[in-house]
Amino acid sequence: MKLIELTIFGISFSQTQTGAYALILSEMNGNRKLPIVIGGFEAQSIAIGLEKEIKPPRPLTHDLLKNSLDCFKISVKHIVIHKLVDGIFFANIICKKGKKEEVLDARTSDAVAIAIRSKVPIYTLESVLTEASFSEDENEKNKSNNDEKWIEKFVKNQTTKNIIPNNLSSLSDKNLLNLLKKLVTSEDYEGAVKIRDEISKRKNK
Repeated sequence: MKLIELTIFGISFSQTQTGAYALILSEMNGNRKLPIVIGGFEAQSIAIGLEKEIKPPRPLTHDLLKNSLDCFKISVKHIVIHKLVDGIFFANIICKKGKKEEVLDARTSDAVAIAIRSKVPIYTLESVLTEASFSEDENEKNKSNNDEKWIEKFVKNQTTKNIIPNNLSSLSDKNLLNLLKKLVTSEDYEGAVKIRDEISKRKNK
C-alpha cells in the first residue's frame, strides 16, 4: 500500500454555506489538491496550529489530546486519510508507545489538527486522490473553473447532501429516525440535533 504525502495548502471559507470551510491538502510531489469540508471549530484549531506565533491562553481540545499523549509517552508517527464513503473522509492516527503501535480511528479534521501539533506527515492513498482530488492542470484547461469556484462548488455539494425538510412535522417517526441515523453517519451533528429535538418534542406530547 503506497502512501502519498500531503501538505496543507490552505483553508477556504464558503461564501454561500454558513459555517462551512474546506481544508485544502496538496500532493507533495504532484499538482493534485484534496478538499475536505470541515466545521468552523476544526478550521480554527487547524489555523491556530499552523500559526507559530499564536498560542491560546488555555489549551484547545486538540492541544489537550496532544498533551495527554505526551504525558503517557505516546508518540504520533503519522496520519493516513484512507477512505472516502458517501462524501465522508476516514482517517487513522498512527501512534506508538515503546515497541507497540496502535491505529486510532479519527475524523479527518481532528487527525490533521493532531498531525500539525505533533509535526508528523499527512498521508493518503491513490484511490482517495483519484476519487476526490482536483488538479491545476484541469483548471488550466478551463480558466473559468478556477480553484475558488471549484472549492465553493465542492463545499456546496457536500453540505447539501442531507437536506432537512422545513416542515419536520410532516415526517413519520420512522422517517425521522432514519434521517437521524443518516445525519449522524455523515457527521452532520447540527442537523442531527434538530431531528433529535423533533423526536423529543413528540415524546413529550
